[in-house]
Amino acid sequence: MATTTSAQCRSCRFYDDHKLNGAAAQGDEGLCRFNPPVSQPGPQDHGLWPVVSAGDWCGHFSPEISAAE
Repeated sequence: MATTTSAQCRSCRFYDDHKLNGAAAQGDEGLCRFNPPVSQPGPQDHGLWPVVSAGDWCGHFSPEISAAE
């Protein structure tokens, strides 16, 4: 099944490419912010957001919404 580029993670409102917080993303990877972070086994471990490629896609896609100017 082929997807259009408009339904890829890079175009989703839940995709975080790390550019806003100053972190340097590796390649075209980013974080999916649709669900909460996945908890880790240790009680002191931090939860982790799923890492996705900008070209990935899923059934939770929602287009970005531009802020009113």
